[in-house]
Amino acid sequence: MLQILLNGLCIGSVYALFAIGYALVFSLLGVINFAHGAVFAVGAYLTWSLSSGTWGGGLWPAYTSSFHLPFWQAALVSALFCALLAMGLEKVAFAPLRKRHAEALQYLVSSLGFGIFLVNLLLLFYGAETKNFDLDILSFVPPLIEWNGLFVRGVQLLILGVSLISLLLILALFRFSMAGKGLRAVAENPQAASLLGIPVPRIMSLTFAFSGALASLAGTLIAAGFSIPGPHFGMLFGLKGLAVIVLGGMGEVSGAIVGGLLLGLMEAAVPADYSGYKEAVGFALLFGVLLLRPEGLLGRPQKEKF
Repeated sequence: MLQILLNGLCIGSVYALFAIGYALVFSLLGVINFAHGAVFAVGAYLTWSLSSGTWGGGLWPAYTSSFHLPFWQAALVSALFCALLAMGLEKVAFAPLRKRHAEALQYLVSSLGFGIFLVNLLLLFYGAETKNFDLDILSFVPPLIEWNGLFVRGVQLLILGVSLISLLLILALFRFSMAGKGLRAVAENPQAASLLGIPVPRIMSLTFAFSGALASLAGTLIAAGFSIPGPHFGMLFGLKGLAVIVLGGMGEVSGAIVGGLLLGLMEAAVPADYSGYKEAVGFALLFGVLLLRPEGLLGRPQKEKF
């Protein structure tokens, strides 16, 4: 049980980090940012290149530079880059539609197109081969720890520690900081927030930047703990992120955390002989929640209008 709990919390905390980015954008615009999974993949590849010094591998010939950053610095630079990338995404794919009061489907198509564009850029530059972090880059964590029959990889402790600390900081940020209060005000009523002097466009840009940084961090942790199986791996996590925010409640940050941890624990509880059915278990849980509580575990019921 301890092994299942550790494995579930490890992957579930990353699901939660990733899903918070979805939840933030949905809370502001009421739409899903389908490019979020592509930003996740960009963050993973950029951290891998900055820490290993290896670039290219697709149509661009692979080469290795003697200059490379320590893992933590590479992850930070990647997060900052993805924050700027997400801000650019908001300016290009969302802001023009928002000014025209577009329908939700138009936002979906626009963000999906931007995401496919990013994925194909990664495919052209890096190719489709699996990328792995070198053990030397992650030498600051022990390879394996055994305690009373419990086997813990050092990378698992890294993922769990960074994810849980990040989640606590996020909750504190949105509860106590002025930026968090401004975001909650804009999410509740953008027009009223604007009348009160809150800079709504700036809040939108900052929210997308924060979402991109979280996606990069989640991608870096998954890549360090497992691998980068190819540019499209962000799409699978994109689907899981959608499942998480539906489980927890659309647009609810705390719901994204609960949903991510729950999904991770459910997947970890699947026996090794049936590991191929992990995806089915998660989406079966989602189906059950939609049937019994369509607003999600922590979502607020929608009031019917007559």
